[in-house]
Amino acid sequence: MALLEVRDLAVTFGVGDSLTRAVDGISFAIEAGQSYGLVGESGCGKSTVLRAVSGLNPDWTGEILLDGQRLLPRRERAFYKLVQMVFQDPYGSLHPRHTVNAALMEPIIIHGLDDANGRIVRALDQVQLGPRFRFRYPHQLSGGQRQRVAIARALILEPKVLLLDEPTSALDVSIQAEVLNLLADIRRDNHLTFVLVSHDLAVVAHMCDRLGVMLKGRLVEELSVEQLQTGAVENAYTRHLLAASKGYDRRLAVRADDTDLAVRDDG
Repeated sequence: MALLEVRDLAVTFGVGDSLTRAVDGISFAIEAGQSYGLVGESGCGKSTVLRAVSGLNPDWTGEILLDGQRLLPRRERAFYKLVQMVFQDPYGSLHPRHTVNAALMEPIIIHGLDDANGRIVRALDQVQLGPRFRFRYPHQLSGGQRQRVAIARALILEPKVLLLDEPTSALDVSIQAEVLNLLADIRRDNHLTFVLVSHDLAVVAHMCDRLGVMLKGRLVEELSVEQLQTGAVENAYTRHLLAASKGYDRRLAVRADDTDLAVRDDG
């Protein structure tokens, strides 16, 4: 049985003529310990999927199941001990007037957990910061260090699932690989299940076992990382993303209509 399953998920915004179908009936399932990537260009709906799964957006239809249990749109507190999210912007996710210690203490207090000191020390060690960062403020940290604190805050409740929304896209290229490798190590050591959103196929290939390609709110193809690496893809839009990820091509500068690409391949 899948640990996390999404069935016919749909999310819309607006009404009438301004109605936008941000997510249009997508389904996927993830086994415990797997890492699943959602990839596609900006605006395709991949982050909206994460917000629905995480409980941040309660306005959706379909089904979301965690360990076989159907989730309601508005979650109970116990859900957040099992599922945590790391956001894209490490500068906006930490309160500027709170120390690292205060940021890590907050979920411990909310959930009434014991051994606060031990949990904070272990979390900082897991993200390779250590105790010297415990009482620093966000402005005293680099972008990469801030994102490590955000990851530590997500880990402190010992969740089963981490939702990662472009976790390195706001960081300097020189430290992106360090954070991605850290996340890969954390997943292996803690047998975590990841759902990673990215527009970068190289990141997904490095981090994930399987991936789904999204286009205009729809899941147009699912494939393994091995299929991605060998180029064994079926959908024309997936081939377009794969070609674009290999470097700039003048022929890709003038893009074909995405919907037409998807429809032709879907038959």
